[in-house]
Amino acid sequence: MAHIDFGVDEKQFPGITGPMRYRPETAKPLNELAEVLLRAPHSLPAGERELIAAYVSGRNECNFCCASHSAFAAAQLDDGMTLVEQVRADLDTAPISAKLRALLRIAGAVQVSGRNVTTELVADARANGATDLEIHDTVLIAAAFCMFNRYVDGLGTFAPVGQDAYAESARRVVEVGYGAAVNA
Repeated sequence: MAHIDFGVDEKQFPGITGPMRYRPETAKPLNELAEVLLRAPHSLPAGERELIAAYVSGRNECNFCCASHSAFAAAQLDDGMTLVEQVRADLDTAPISAKLRALLRIAGAVQVSGRNVTTELVADARANGATDLEIHDTVLIAAAFCMFNRYVDGLGTFAPVGQDAYAESARRVVEVGYGAAVNA
């Protein structure tokens, strides 16, 4: 049970969805941020941006965010959950582009501390084709997901077990986006 009563059934509104129902005035800007970072037109495909969110959430041990964003990434990546699991298990051997690997290394550094992002990490990302916008947004996705992870876990929210529990929310997010999916 969550640390506070959100006024909803936690099993029906797990993870971040309960707190967002509880405080719709804060949910709106948080959903808008997620929408811009993860779904808006961008040179990085949405599936890769979701993978960054899942990767950071996994490193933060946030079960709900890791499972949900893994599902959202998998729904938008050609190799689906297999690729997500490979990246989360071993970034160095996962079958991804050098650019995405370099961006995920930046995201991993941000997860520890923003000050862990070095000029060498940025130079490596650039050398592998990352643009300044992609580097910027990777840092912001990682930082935002550290906040989202702490929001979810700090309130002790319920996280369903098993990837099947996230399939419907993945379908909704891919189809209609964050604000509409959370308020459905």
